[in-house]
Amino acid sequence: MTTDELVVLVDGEGNAIGTAPKKSVHGPETPLHLAFSSYVFDAEGRVLLSRRASHKTTWPGAWTNSCCGHPMPSEPLTSAVARRLSYELGLSVARVDLILPRFAYRAVMDNGTVEHELCPVYRAVVAADAVPNPDEVGEVTWMPWKEFAEGVLSGELDISPWCREQVPQLARLGPDPLAWPIASPADLPPPPARDRGAHEEGPAGAGPSSRVSG
Repeated sequence: MTTDELVVLVDGEGNAIGTAPKKSVHGPETPLHLAFSSYVFDAEGRVLLSRRASHKTTWPGAWTNSCCGHPMPSEPLTSAVARRLSYELGLSVARVDLILPRFAYRAVMDNGTVEHELCPVYRAVVAADAVPNPDEVGEVTWMPWKEFAEGVLSGELDISPWCREQVPQLARLGPDPLAWPIASPADLPPPPARDRGAHEEGPAGAGPSSRVSG
């Protein structure tokens, strides 16, 4: 990744209003910007959890969902998810499914650093083990979704603040993460005006079924 990577700034409705350098955007007054979260599962419904690298600016060393990131300007979110899964975890995915199109949160670290993101949530299913990139990920582990969700909901598991807010919404979709309904791309934040003719879909196209085959 280049040091001058840009993030997309958005307003409260999700409209793109500009860009800012990723390296400098996070601080005590972090503006709302576009991101994503992804949850990777295997065919048995186990979720892949990752520990953020200890040198990360925000929540270093925290356990969290499989992968998070930011789309580049004009990059479809599904392409950004696939790109970061490959870069951070060495995973190749044929498709990613949109699950929570309008998730957003704001969280503050003990040192005052703020994370403030409009952060759609995606699901991917893989058959391979992750190969973590140490620049991004400290370690990974697989956990049955039911055990993970119950641990987060009870407060027993110490997890990133965005993941803590996402899990209750995901749990409401049903106990089987492979059967969660796929949301419509029409519910995503609107793309920049110049890109509105483009169609948002998975790397190999998201199929019509809500069930994912492992």
